[in-house]
Amino acid sequence: MSEATIFQQIDSLAAQGQPMAILHHLQNYLKQEHRYHELFEVLKMQLRLELGLPPTQADADERLEEERELQLERGLLDACRVVGELFLQDGKIREGWMYLRPVGDRAAAAKALAAVEPTDENLDELLEVLLHEAVDVRRGYQLALERLGTCNSITLFESTLAMRPRHDQQIAAELLVRHVHGELLENVRRDIEQRESTPPQEATLEEILAARPELLRDGTYHLDTSHLASTVRFARVLDNPEALRLARDVAAYGKQLHPQYHYPGEEPFLDLYPASLAFFDALLGQRVEAGIRYFKHKADTVDRQRFGLVAVEVLIDLLARVGRHEEALEEYRKRIPPGARLMGIAPTLLQLSQRLGDYTKMREICSERDDVLGYAAALLHAPSAPTAAAATNHRTTT
Repeated sequence: MSEATIFQQIDSLAAQGQPMAILHHLQNYLKQEHRYHELFEVLKMQLRLELGLPPTQADADERLEEERELQLERGLLDACRVVGELFLQDGKIREGWMYLRPVGDRAAAAKALAAVEPTDENLDELLEVLLHEAVDVRRGYQLALERLGTCNSITLFESTLAMRPRHDQQIAAELLVRHVHGELLENVRRDIEQRESTPPQEATLEEILAARPELLRDGTYHLDTSHLASTVRFARVLDNPEALRLARDVAAYGKQLHPQYHYPGEEPFLDLYPASLAFFDALLGQRVEAGIRYFKHKADTVDRQRFGLVAVEVLIDLLARVGRHEEALEEYRKRIPPGARLMGIAPTLLQLSQRLGDYTKMREICSERDDVLGYAAALLHAPSAPTAAAATNHRTTT
């Protein structure tokens, strides 16, 4: 359809006194032409006419009554959704997300992006939206592993995911652990097959090394050792037992590496592989008491002047994750001073109390610390807390 034709058709509809017909016609035309920025403006005009407003906002200080303002906002979000999904269908990722971001529906954006095939040209945009904007962390990090490789994916974890919520970190850490473990196991098996003319019968890295204790003593390694260390470090956020077992297997391999490849970790994981094995074992329900003793010792001995309360937070986190919430609360009470600045590794008092299903100890701790807000929160979260309706009744009867 030529530009002259669309102008003639608009003139014809205008002569018939059909303003809404003009806008419907323009919508169809702009969709066909993939002119979606202009389509958004037409959708805005249509919405304003439907609400009894001028088609465009000429007055910058326009004031609307509350209900009409809400209707306008909802309608604009609907228009953003329509235009954003059209852009994504055309593979225009940044432009599509620009319209979908205000909608806040990440699930819908992820669904629309699932149809976009990654290419060398659009990979950066896909990773930007999927990972940096957390629209679909699983797909984004899988793409990074496939397209960028292990080294760049580890860097991406450090720069992008380290400050994301634990759930997002768990998704990426599990993908990384599976990727690294699979690659490492394949390399080890291939090496042994070349040495022994037959592939190993053992199923895990730990079993393979137990049967061949000399394999790594001469400095042999089968995957970049810094990648192994980073993978083990990121795996601490995992709760999935299967993924934890794979992470533990990587740590067991790392422990057998020549000492020159034992890079120091950060407290309380300074001895990276032994500490990680103690941590993973406890999370897997193996040698739980030994693991807790290890991290209690760390909480007692790590220099707080240099490292803050990180060792205490790790201990509390471990206790909570193995289901010992009451003990975790007691360690919180004993080891974390009032008003201390924490790193967010350990659950909060409220989270520990929620998992325990009892807010009594939280009230005791808050009372000891003159924390009136925490005390009130514990009371209000308790199962016997007064409801909002009861509070309203109390106000009306007093």
